[in-house]
Amino acid sequence: MPLSPTTSTTVTPSDPAPPPRSYDGTSPFPPDGPVPARDGGEWLYVTVTAVIVILPFVALGLAGWLLWGSLIHPADIVLALVLYTITGLGVTVGFHRGLTHGGYRAVRPVRIALAVAGSLSVQGDVIGWVATHRRHHAFTDQPGDPHSPYRYGTHLRGQLRGLVHAHVGWLFRNERTPAERYAPDLLADRDIRAVSRAFPALCVLTLALPFGAGWAIGGTWRYGVTALLWAGFVRIALLHHVTWSVNSLCHMIGERPFRTRRHDRATNLWPLALLSFGESWHNLHHADPTSARHGVDRGQLDPSAAVIRLLERLGWVHDVRWPTADRVAARRV
Repeated sequence: MPLSPTTSTTVTPSDPAPPPRSYDGTSPFPPDGPVPARDGGEWLYVTVTAVIVILPFVALGLAGWLLWGSLIHPADIVLALVLYTITGLGVTVGFHRGLTHGGYRAVRPVRIALAVAGSLSVQGDVIGWVATHRRHHAFTDQPGDPHSPYRYGTHLRGQLRGLVHAHVGWLFRNERTPAERYAPDLLADRDIRAVSRAFPALCVLTLALPFGAGWAIGGTWRYGVTALLWAGFVRIALLHHVTWSVNSLCHMIGERPFRTRRHDRATNLWPLALLSFGESWHNLHHADPTSARHGVDRGQLDPSAAVIRLLERLGWVHDVRWPTADRVAARRV
């Protein structure tokens, strides 16, 4: 699951070439060609990306300094949990299982609300996020995959370098994914286009909400600041790294009980299941991408699937693609 470029969706005429037939699954990916000189826009992209990646950690250090010797306000924890859940489910249920893979169809207000909630995670505008993730599925762990940990080969040094690339390094490459090819349905949706354009404002809102709520609850600006730090920056940082871990760790570590396409090494990694709302049951997801449920075996908690089930019972989503026993059995190793 990617973090897409933080700027608005930009389409370039170039498109990733299909992986060469000679790719053997172990060699480094072919070079992408000469890197164009960075203009002002490129440097702005890198700067904004660096701020989004680094600032939450600076905020964590600041929070520790401000609160040294004192307790975190209970409201900070509650706000952080609430906003983490809302924005995380916006990514997993909205961006990923709904808009990217069509695991269900939602009524218009729910579709918009989930797109807004996902945007509040500061993982990029909705159209760019979906386009990048669809491209990841088109070229999983092969040349063309924007964030494969196998980019630099399967030897130890290549794997370590690839792990860093898949986790966060790929964000700084600013490698555009053409939305016209990978997300034409979203470009044709005026509601989703509006949410995509509103992404910068939603980034401000996701920080203003905890600050305002903390001030209102505590009655002083200090409560607002601590809420901003913990329920704003730290909450965003945690969700970012959980998402990035699905990109990186869930293609290198874990179990693979289901068959995937050639070279696709997606795994199940149980320690991330709750934090990722079920996204770390990644092997089944790559074996059956449109399935609305990723954790299909006993004991595999999948909160995102539970939310989709609730929305279905409320009549707010329909045509849900639940896994069947036959489909699961057909994909099992």
